Amino acid sequence: MTIAVSAVILLGVFVFLLWRYARLPLWQAAICAAFGYYLASSSVGPNIGDGLRALARFIARLDL
Repeated sequence: MTIAVSAVILLGVFVFLLWRYARLPLWQAAICAAFGYYLASSSVGPNIGDGLRALARFIARLDL
């Protein structure tokens, strides 16, 4: 759950920055949000969550 909330916040900030500084129209930002909402509730949603968790575990194992 922590990874999902962090990803949502990170992607939300990314869309906000695109809207603010790259002049992304507000309607396109709304489409991004709606697409994310519908994608999460689809049958692909759990697979995306599993992929994000695997990516987070991979990054955590990196020795930088």
